[in-house]
Amino acid sequence: MTALSAAAGAAQRAQKRVAAGPKVLATGLLMAGLLSAVIGLAQYHGVAALLHPWVAVPLEPIGMAYGNLRQRNQFATLLSMALVALLWMYGRAGMRGRQGLLAAGALLIAGLAASTSRTGLLQLIVIVAAAGWMGWRERRLNAGATALPPATQPSLLPHPGWLLGALALYALLAWALPWSAVTVASIHAGGGSAGADVEGMLTRLRDGAPPGHSRMLLWSNVLWLIGERPWTGWGWGQLSLAHYLAEYPGPRFVEILDNAHNLPLHLAVELGIPAAVLICGAFLWMVLAARPWQERDPTRLMAWSVLGMIGLHSLVEYPLWYGPFQLVFGLCLGMLWPWRPTRAPADGTETQEAAQAREARARLAARLMATAILAAVGYAGWSYVRVSQPFLPAAGRLAGWQDDPLARLDPDGSDWLFARQVRFAELALTPLTPQTAARVHALAQATLAFSPEPRVVVKLIDSAGMLGLEQEAQFHVVRLRAVYPEAYARWLAGKPPA
Repeated sequence: MTALSAAAGAAQRAQKRVAAGPKVLATGLLMAGLLSAVIGLAQYHGVAALLHPWVAVPLEPIGMAYGNLRQRNQFATLLSMALVALLWMYGRAGMRGRQGLLAAGALLIAGLAASTSRTGLLQLIVIVAAAGWMGWRERRLNAGATALPPATQPSLLPHPGWLLGALALYALLAWALPWSAVTVASIHAGGGSAGADVEGMLTRLRDGAPPGHSRMLLWSNVLWLIGERPWTGWGWGQLSLAHYLAEYPGPRFVEILDNAHNLPLHLAVELGIPAAVLICGAFLWMVLAARPWQERDPTRLMAWSVLGMIGLHSLVEYPLWYGPFQLVFGLCLGMLWPWRPTRAPADGTETQEAAQAREARARLAARLMATAILAAVGYAGWSYVRVSQPFLPAAGRLAGWQDDPLARLDPDGSDWLFARQVRFAELALTPLTPQTAARVHALAQATLAFSPEPRVVVKLIDSAGMLGLEQEAQFHVVRLRAVYPEAYARWLAGKPPA
């Protein structure tokens, strides 16, 4: 959340001093979206390996597109935010510029279709509906306010017909892309079979999620957990542990559940219903008080629309747990936050020296904030590089880290920012022996709340048994059998967890 707060503060200062701030945001979103769309289409058609290591290469040979975000809903939300930015830029472009923006919009829609994200489809429908209505209203108001022929009247948004055409283009591409992916993959394979089927958008809409992975099942499990502790919740960051310990009366979501995939539900299950109602109610009150539906300023409409894309995504996943979306969310909040410009005294008594001093103080404050943000980002980046060493193969580690990557890491000291990841790495790399049993047991207990996955549970069971803690070991054997039946079978057979 530090990124969100810093971005909000930076955006608020930018709108006070730099008129080009919204243009920078819109241009950045559009460029990021277009680049991601190209990467996603390369991934979808199975040629992303040609761009490695600059782009992520999916495990699926064809038919999977997520850019460098490694998750197709995040990829789709980025493209949707880029579409919003494109609409803002359309109102400021000339005729040739608008033609280029329409072509860019087609590329973004192609990326959305390749993502096969149902969230992305919903976002596109919302964008088309809202922009189409505003475009129709704009043209109606122009027609009533001027005697100019409709063709010569200025417009800030594309014609509603073009916007409806975006939905038609999406439908056409959703049908055609699976065929093109198989064709390109066959050519790339030298004329042989592509060797893979492509799950198209129509298939995803018809079949939904695989058994045990649906949002409805996930939310039913979360609602059951909320019912167990409605007032105080399970604690911040404790949802995965609660899911592991829960004995649901019905089916269980099969994956590790560390987020409710719905922001209000997540706040309720971890903080309790009163806190969730207070937080969500306060945010809803601020939105209603701002009355975004009455906005006429294009820049503020862009900020509201980008927030809307992130808000829609937050109802089915957790984009605000990722730095890029936090930054954009904070920038939009800063652009929308009310502020009072600092002015010279109305009586004109301010001297030139005083005005220069005031401007110098403002510049100094901005530089100090920028320096603090850069220092925090640099520290976090270096900490991440250090902590990531145990998770890399020896050949990919930094010099001096190949043989013992844990030697320079301290989960309780200098590596506090990623202490849980350090403990996880130490647990994974420490062999269980009578001499290490106590340390492994303590690490497994501490890591269980962070990531109660099979390898952690198995080490907890084995270390507890070695220490004579039979009751604790038996408790987690029962949980392993209920939560991870395949891992339980492997453990009985003496095999490590998959």
